[in-house]
Amino acid sequence: MAVRAHQALTAAALAAAVLLSGCETRTRVQLQTVSVEVPVPCRAALPDRPVMPTESLAPGVPLDTFAAAAAAEMERREGYEQQLLAALEECRR
Repeated sequence: MAVRAHQALTAAALAAAVLLSGCETRTRVQLQTVSVEVPVPCRAALPDRPVMPTESLAPGVPLDTFAAAAAAEMERREGYEQQLLAALEECRR
């Protein structure tokens, strides 16, 4: 009888060891920081498109008049382009 009790006790200890070994495995939790860009609406006001000097010229104007208007238009377009770039840069912030 003592042998059977010893075998039963050994079996019970072995079963407890097997059951408790499952509790030993732990799930590791790792926190990670993830950057997610969130689109936001741009609130920059678009500048008004200026009237270009060559648009108001009548057909057949002298070449000197057209050349002067074209030179003025290039400067006006450059200024307008700078305003557009400033509005775009404001949206990128």
